[in-house]
Amino acid sequence: MGPSAVEPRRRGTATSARNTTLRLMVFSAGMAVGMSWLVPPVSARTAPRVAGKPVPSARDVEKSRQLVRDRAAAIGRTKAELAQADGELDGLNAAAETAVERYNGERLKLERSQQAYRDTQQRLTEAARRVGEAQDQLASFAARVYQDNTGYDRVSSAISGRGGPQGFMDRAGMVDVLAEQRTAMVRRVEAAKTVADVFRRQAQTALQEQTAATRSAEDAKGRAQAAVAAQQASIRRIADRKRGLEKRLGAAQARAERLARERERALEARAARKARAGLETANVVRRGVTVARAALEWLGTPYSWGGGTYEGPSLGVDQGAGTLGFDCSGLAMYAWSKAGVRLDHWTGTQWTSGPHVPVGRLRPGDLVFFATDTSNPGTIHHVGVYIGGGRMVEAPYTGARVRISSIHRSDLIGATRPAG
Repeated sequence: MGPSAVEPRRRGTATSARNTTLRLMVFSAGMAVGMSWLVPPVSARTAPRVAGKPVPSARDVEKSRQLVRDRAAAIGRTKAELAQADGELDGLNAAAETAVERYNGERLKLERSQQAYRDTQQRLTEAARRVGEAQDQLASFAARVYQDNTGYDRVSSAISGRGGPQGFMDRAGMVDVLAEQRTAMVRRVEAAKTVADVFRRQAQTALQEQTAATRSAEDAKGRAQAAVAAQQASIRRIADRKRGLEKRLGAAQARAERLARERERALEARAARKARAGLETANVVRRGVTVARAALEWLGTPYSWGGGTYEGPSLGVDQGAGTLGFDCSGLAMYAWSKAGVRLDHWTGTQWTSGPHVPVGRLRPGDLVFFATDTSNPGTIHHVGVYIGGGRMVEAPYTGARVRISSIHRSDLIGATRPAG
């Protein structure tokens, strides 16, 4: 049959096909929109990632900010502790200064006590010297008296001594005077010695007491100075801890700001991706609906081996040379051309024309393939255009016409969503 004879028949068939498939077109469009929502959303438990890094969650950001608040509070407590320690140091410094001044006073008293002791020792030495002189004078006087009276009694001395009786009287008076002088001197020396000895004992006692007081004041000064040094060391430790906390606070603030920035950028990027994905999904859905509608327009068209172009049905080759129609890959090629994607007239390259889609996520327009060995894409022998609801439009085999069929067959190998 020539092309001129076939053309009226094709048009009639196409018109009836269009009339009978209007409801299917509406159904397929609704199914396409519905199927666009079958893609499961990203689990809320799965942290989104940006450039391979996990996006900080709101909880992460809040935890980092809480850490900043905690460390700031710790610094506040440390500042209060440092202020208290500074106040205590002022008190300890005052106590230390008091102890130092007390020590200085006790040392001055000690020096004076030492000087008083030395003075008393000198007075004692002088008294001893005087006692010695008095003893020497007494010895000399006794010697002279003895010399004047040697071998004579007092009567003989008075009569025959030098100067006679008057000389004797003069010498006797001198002896009495000298004796009285000696006695007075001895008394004075003994009194001075007694007083000096009293002063010595008092000075020695005072020196011992002052030495003990000075030692006690020195010990108090040492303890006060040690307390000041310990408090200064404590303040240094608190200040070091405060600086460490401030450093950690700075790191926590930087991390909190970084996490907040990363989350903000990630949320913006995710919103942009969702917007783009939404547009892409809408475009894919619209494109798939266009493909499905294009295939549905030719329901009832004869199968023609090698038939089909980007423009529509054509005469095939070999046993399809006299039939105006589509074979399976020709129908797929034609339908996708209406969505702007130009496929080859071969199931082999149509299978690799885009990403493979799990059967559970099929959308209208996807191409479903069938093979003699479902583990080997090299054995693919048939393709159909998915329209939703587990059904497809296909040009099945010689002698049959383009029709709607189920995709659930034992030779189903997979599906592809052409890209372009």
